Amino acid sequence: MNHLYRLYIDEVGNHDMRPNLAENERFLSLFGVIVNGQHMLDFVQPDMRRIKRAYFQGDPDEPVIFHRKEITRFQGPFKVLYRDEALRQRFGDEMLVHYEKWDFVALLITIDKRRHFETYSVWRYEPYHYCLATMLERYVLFLHYQNLRGDVMIEARGTAPDQRLAESYRRLFNQGTTNIPAARFQACLTSGEIKIKTKQADIVGLQLADLLAHAAHYDHLAENGLVTQQTSAYARQIADILNRAKFHRNRTTGRITGYGKKLLP
Repeated sequence: MNHLYRLYIDEVGNHDMRPNLAENERFLSLFGVIVNGQHMLDFVQPDMRRIKRAYFQGDPDEPVIFHRKEITRFQGPFKVLYRDEALRQRFGDEMLVHYEKWDFVALLITIDKRRHFETYSVWRYEPYHYCLATMLERYVLFLHYQNLRGDVMIEARGTAPDQRLAESYRRLFNQGTTNIPAARFQACLTSGEIKIKTKQADIVGLQLADLLAHAAHYDHLAENGLVTQQTSAYARQIADILNRAKFHRNRTTGRITGYGKKLLP
Protein backbone atom coordinates (compact mmCIF):
# COMPACT_ATOMS: atom_id res chain seq x y z
CA MET A 1 0.00 0.00 0.00
CA ASN A 2 1.40 3.41 -1.03
CA HIS A 3 0.92 5.71 1.95
CA LEU A 4 2.74 8.67 0.37
CA TYR A 5 0.77 11.71 -0.75
CA ARG A 6 1.43 14.19 -3.52
CA LEU A 7 0.26 17.79 -3.87
CA TYR A 8 -0.32 18.70 -7.53
CA ILE A 9 -0.44 22.46 -8.12
CA ASP A 10 -1.92 24.59 -10.91
CA GLU A 11 -2.24 28.36 -11.24
CA VAL A 12 -4.88 30.82 -12.46
CA GLY A 13 -3.91 34.39 -13.29
CA ASN A 14 -0.50 35.98 -13.87
CA HIS A 15 2.51 36.85 -11.73
CA ASP A 16 2.85 40.51 -12.74
CA MET A 17 3.90 42.70 -9.80
CA ARG A 18 3.27 46.19 -11.29
CA PRO A 19 1.42 48.57 -8.94
CA ASN A 20 -0.94 49.78 -11.73
CA LEU A 21 -2.52 46.42 -12.41
CA ALA A 22 -5.53 46.18 -14.69
CA GLU A 23 -8.61 44.51 -13.22
CA ASN A 24 -8.01 41.29 -15.17
CA GLU A 25 -4.42 41.13 -13.84
CA ARG A 26 -5.28 41.79 -10.22
CA PHE A 27 -5.66 38.24 -8.85
CA LEU A 28 -3.46 35.15 -8.82
CA SER A 29 -4.49 31.77 -7.41
CA LEU A 30 -2.63 28.57 -6.76
CA PHE A 31 -4.93 25.56 -6.63
CA GLY A 32 -3.76 22.18 -5.40
CA VAL A 33 -5.08 18.66 -5.09
CA ILE A 34 -3.65 16.28 -2.49
CA VAL A 35 -3.91 12.67 -3.61
CA ASN A 36 -2.73 9.42 -2.03
CA GLY A 37 -0.32 7.62 -4.35
CA GLN A 38 -2.17 4.31 -4.23
CA HIS A 39 -5.52 5.94 -4.96
CA MET A 40 -3.91 7.71 -7.93
CA LEU A 41 -2.60 4.39 -9.28
CA ASP A 42 -5.75 2.37 -8.62
CA PHE A 43 -8.48 4.84 -9.52
CA VAL A 44 -7.65 8.32 -10.82
CA GLN A 45 -5.12 7.33 -13.49
CA PRO A 46 -7.09 4.40 -14.96
CA ASP A 47 -10.40 6.30 -14.82
CA MET A 48 -8.98 9.34 -16.59
CA ARG A 49 -7.21 7.27 -19.22
CA ARG A 50 -10.37 5.30 -19.92
CA ILE A 51 -12.34 8.55 -20.34
CA LYS A 52 -9.74 9.86 -22.77
CA ARG A 53 -9.87 6.67 -24.85
CA ALA A 54 -13.67 6.66 -24.86
CA TYR A 55 -14.11 10.25 -26.02
CA PHE A 56 -10.95 11.53 -27.68
CA GLN A 57 -8.27 8.94 -28.42
CA GLY A 58 -7.75 8.75 -32.17
CA ASP A 59 -4.07 7.94 -32.56
CA PRO A 60 -2.75 5.35 -30.05
CA ASP A 61 0.68 7.02 -30.17
CA GLU A 62 -0.61 10.55 -29.52
CA PRO A 63 -1.52 10.90 -25.83
CA VAL A 64 -4.54 13.06 -25.01
CA ILE A 65 -3.67 15.60 -22.34
CA PHE A 66 -6.55 17.31 -20.57
CA HIS A 67 -6.17 21.08 -20.54
CA ARG A 68 -9.18 23.18 -19.59
CA LYS A 69 -8.48 25.97 -22.07
CA GLU A 70 -8.18 23.57 -25.00
CA ILE A 71 -11.34 21.73 -23.95
CA THR A 72 -13.43 24.91 -23.57
CA ARG A 73 -12.10 26.28 -26.88
CA PHE A 74 -12.64 22.94 -28.67
CA GLN A 75 -9.01 22.75 -29.77
CA GLY A 76 -6.95 19.71 -30.77
CA PRO A 77 -8.61 16.38 -29.96
CA PHE A 78 -11.46 18.25 -28.23
CA LYS A 79 -12.85 19.58 -31.53
CA VAL A 80 -15.32 16.69 -31.46
CA LEU A 81 -17.10 18.35 -28.52
CA TYR A 82 -17.95 21.39 -30.65
CA ARG A 83 -19.59 19.27 -33.33
CA ASP A 84 -21.57 17.00 -30.99
CA GLU A 85 -23.59 18.60 -28.21
CA ALA A 86 -24.77 15.25 -26.84
CA LEU A 87 -21.18 14.02 -26.61
CA ARG A 88 -20.21 17.26 -24.88
CA GLN A 89 -22.96 16.76 -22.31
CA ARG A 90 -22.02 13.12 -21.65
CA PHE A 91 -18.35 13.98 -21.25
CA GLY A 92 -19.09 16.86 -18.87
CA ASP A 93 -21.45 14.76 -16.78
CA GLU A 94 -18.97 11.89 -16.55
CA MET A 95 -16.22 14.21 -15.36
CA LEU A 96 -18.49 15.63 -12.64
CA VAL A 97 -19.24 12.09 -11.44
CA HIS A 98 -15.52 11.38 -11.17
CA TYR A 99 -14.68 14.67 -9.46
CA GLU A 100 -17.14 13.57 -6.79
CA LYS A 101 -15.87 9.97 -6.74
CA TRP A 102 -12.12 10.52 -6.65
CA ASP A 103 -10.60 10.89 -3.20
CA PHE A 104 -8.59 14.10 -3.03
CA VAL A 105 -8.27 17.17 -0.81
CA ALA A 106 -8.26 20.63 -2.38
CA LEU A 107 -6.30 23.75 -1.37
CA LEU A 108 -6.68 27.24 -2.84
CA ILE A 109 -4.57 30.33 -2.16
CA THR A 110 -5.58 33.60 -3.86
CA ILE A 111 -3.69 36.88 -3.70
CA ASP A 112 -5.19 40.28 -4.42
CA LYS A 113 -2.03 41.91 -5.78
CA ARG A 114 -3.50 45.42 -5.87
CA ARG A 115 -4.51 45.26 -2.21
CA HIS A 116 -1.12 43.86 -1.32
CA PHE A 117 0.61 46.81 -3.00
CA GLU A 118 -1.67 49.20 -1.09
CA THR A 119 -0.99 47.43 2.23
CA TYR A 120 2.74 46.72 2.08
CA SER A 121 5.49 48.97 0.78
CA VAL A 122 7.94 46.07 0.49
CA TRP A 123 7.24 42.65 -1.01
CA ARG A 124 8.59 39.72 0.90
CA TYR A 125 7.96 37.34 -2.01
CA GLU A 126 6.88 37.44 -5.61
CA PRO A 127 3.10 36.82 -5.63
CA TYR A 128 3.54 33.27 -6.88
CA HIS A 129 6.05 32.41 -4.17
CA TYR A 130 3.97 34.05 -1.44
CA CYS A 131 1.02 31.87 -2.51
CA LEU A 132 3.26 28.79 -2.65
CA ALA A 133 4.58 29.33 0.88
CA THR A 134 1.03 29.79 2.19
CA MET A 135 -0.17 26.64 0.41
CA LEU A 136 2.77 24.53 1.62
CA GLU A 137 2.11 25.57 5.22
CA ARG A 138 -1.38 24.09 4.92
CA TYR A 139 -0.15 20.98 3.14
CA VAL A 140 2.50 20.34 5.80
CA LEU A 141 -0.09 20.70 8.57
CA PHE A 142 -2.45 18.35 6.69
CA LEU A 143 0.35 15.75 6.64
CA HIS A 144 1.52 16.44 10.20
CA TYR A 145 -1.84 15.99 11.94
CA GLN A 146 -2.44 12.66 10.19
CA ASN A 147 1.14 11.41 10.58
CA LEU A 148 1.59 11.28 6.79
CA ARG A 149 4.38 12.17 4.39
CA GLY A 150 4.29 13.53 0.89
CA ASP A 151 5.89 15.62 -1.85
CA VAL A 152 4.93 18.37 -4.28
CA MET A 153 4.63 18.54 -8.08
CA ILE A 154 3.96 21.51 -10.34
CA GLU A 155 3.85 22.12 -14.06
CA ALA A 156 6.89 23.67 -15.75
CA ARG A 157 6.59 27.36 -16.63
CA GLY A 158 9.98 28.00 -18.27
CA THR A 159 13.64 27.68 -17.28
CA ALA A 160 14.08 30.92 -15.32
CA PRO A 161 10.72 30.81 -13.44
CA ASP A 162 11.26 27.10 -12.68
CA GLN A 163 14.71 27.80 -11.25
CA ARG A 164 13.32 30.55 -9.00
CA LEU A 165 10.49 28.26 -7.91
CA ALA A 166 12.91 25.43 -7.08
CA GLU A 167 15.02 27.84 -5.03
CA SER A 168 11.96 29.13 -3.19
CA TYR A 169 10.85 25.59 -2.35
CA ARG A 170 14.34 24.67 -1.08
CA ARG A 171 14.35 27.76 1.12
CA LEU A 172 11.00 26.79 2.64
CA PHE A 173 12.19 23.23 3.19
CA ASN A 174 15.46 24.33 4.80
CA GLN A 175 14.29 27.42 6.71
CA GLY A 176 10.55 26.98 7.25
CA THR A 177 8.28 30.00 7.64
CA THR A 178 7.28 32.28 10.50
CA ASN A 179 4.36 29.89 11.15
CA ILE A 180 5.91 26.47 10.51
CA PRO A 181 9.46 25.52 11.58
CA ALA A 182 11.84 23.89 9.12
CA ALA A 183 11.88 20.70 11.20
CA ARG A 184 8.18 20.18 10.49
CA PHE A 185 8.63 20.76 6.76
CA GLN A 186 11.46 18.23 6.75
CA ALA A 187 9.52 15.69 8.82
CA CYS A 188 6.47 15.81 6.54
CA LEU A 189 7.96 16.34 3.08
CA THR A 190 9.92 13.49 1.54
CA SER A 191 12.15 15.72 -0.59
CA GLY A 192 13.80 19.10 -0.44
CA GLU A 193 13.22 19.45 -4.18
CA ILE A 194 9.93 20.29 -5.84
CA LYS A 195 9.03 18.07 -8.80
CA ILE A 196 8.57 20.07 -12.01
CA LYS A 197 7.03 18.32 -15.03
CA THR A 198 6.11 19.52 -18.50
CA LYS A 199 2.56 19.30 -19.85
CA GLN A 200 3.80 16.73 -22.38
CA ALA A 201 4.71 14.38 -19.52
CA ASP A 202 0.98 13.55 -19.26
CA ILE A 203 0.77 13.74 -15.46
CA VAL A 204 -2.81 12.90 -14.46
CA GLY A 205 -2.66 14.74 -11.12
CA LEU A 206 -1.55 17.98 -12.80
CA GLN A 207 -4.37 17.62 -15.33
CA LEU A 208 -6.89 17.13 -12.52
CA ALA A 209 -5.67 20.33 -10.85
CA ASP A 210 -5.89 22.18 -14.18
CA LEU A 211 -9.47 21.04 -14.80
CA LEU A 212 -10.65 22.29 -11.40
CA ALA A 213 -8.55 25.40 -10.76
CA HIS A 214 -10.45 27.95 -12.86
CA ALA A 215 -13.84 27.18 -11.29
CA ALA A 216 -12.33 27.26 -7.78
CA HIS A 217 -10.57 30.58 -8.45
CA TYR A 218 -13.64 32.46 -9.68
CA ASP A 219 -15.89 30.98 -7.02
CA HIS A 220 -13.43 32.16 -4.35
CA LEU A 221 -13.38 35.68 -5.82
CA ALA A 222 -17.19 35.73 -6.00
CA GLU A 223 -17.69 34.62 -2.41
CA ASN A 224 -15.39 37.44 -1.29
CA GLY A 225 -17.26 40.02 -3.41
CA LEU A 226 -14.26 40.61 -5.68
CA VAL A 227 -15.92 39.80 -9.02
CA THR A 228 -19.42 40.22 -10.34
CA GLN A 229 -19.07 38.29 -13.60
CA GLN A 230 -20.85 34.97 -13.77
CA THR A 231 -18.97 31.80 -14.57
CA SER A 232 -20.64 29.03 -16.53
CA ALA A 233 -23.24 26.78 -14.96
CA TYR A 234 -20.76 23.92 -15.39
CA ALA A 235 -18.04 25.78 -13.48
CA ARG A 236 -20.51 26.40 -10.67
CA GLN A 237 -21.22 22.66 -10.53
CA ILE A 238 -17.50 22.01 -10.13
CA ALA A 239 -17.25 24.66 -7.41
CA ASP A 240 -20.22 23.13 -5.59
CA ILE A 241 -18.49 19.72 -5.49
CA LEU A 242 -15.27 21.28 -4.19
CA ASN A 243 -17.04 23.32 -1.53
CA ARG A 244 -19.25 20.47 -0.40
CA ALA A 245 -16.79 17.60 -0.33
CA LYS A 246 -13.19 18.39 -1.29
CA PHE A 247 -11.72 21.51 0.30
CA HIS A 248 -9.54 20.98 3.36
CA ARG A 249 -11.36 21.90 6.57
CA ASN A 250 -10.67 22.55 10.21
CA ARG A 251 -10.87 19.12 11.82
CA THR A 252 -13.10 20.35 14.66
CA THR A 253 -15.35 23.04 13.17
CA GLY A 254 -15.45 22.02 9.50
CA ARG A 255 -14.46 25.57 8.53
CA ILE A 256 -12.89 25.91 5.06
CA THR A 257 -11.80 29.57 5.15
CA GLY A 258 -8.24 29.80 6.39
CA TYR A 259 -7.72 26.05 5.95
CA GLY A 260 -8.73 24.90 2.47
CA LYS A 261 -9.02 28.45 1.12
CA LYS A 262 -7.01 31.55 1.95
CA LEU A 263 -7.24 35.08 0.53
CA LEU A 264 -4.05 37.14 0.76
CA PRO A 265 -3.06 39.56 2.09
